[in-house]
Amino acid sequence: MTSVDQIDEKILRALTADGRLTNLALAAKIGLSPSATLRRVQDLERIGVIRGYRAVLDPEKLGIGFIAYITVGLNTHTKASQEAFERAVILAPQVRECHNVTGAVEYLLRVETRDLASYKHWHTEILGTLPQVRSVTSYVVMGSPKDDRA
Repeated sequence: MTSVDQIDEKILRALTADGRLTNLALAAKIGLSPSATLRRVQDLERIGVIRGYRAVLDPEKLGIGFIAYITVGLNTHTKASQEAFERAVILAPQVRECHNVTGAVEYLLRVETRDLASYKHWHTEILGTLPQVRSVTSYVVMGSPKDDRA
């Protein structure tokens, strides 16, 4: 486990909120010199705490009008079945997140499509044709009052 102190936590909070902060702005925000700030950020990158930087996209401006979380149960609980399902999901651009979870189902997916009709097509023609899939439950997102994903 990596040791992260309070200053590192301030850096991580600031960069999570705005990954485009300049080193000078970040240093001013956390109260360190620019050289000490840069050194700490580089250390956090080197040890893998900071894995990368991303753009946060507006789904509506990209024509994404339908978002759902999907639970998927598999018909067999084998490594081969899980790997085959995961390979198929990785190839589906509609699937923005895939999590292997515990409980009554094996996977939780976040799916984004243009509209309900395109979701139905993906649900029936892609997900519904995978031989590993036993059950699918869809939870349609009606709003997201908090979403901290970057």
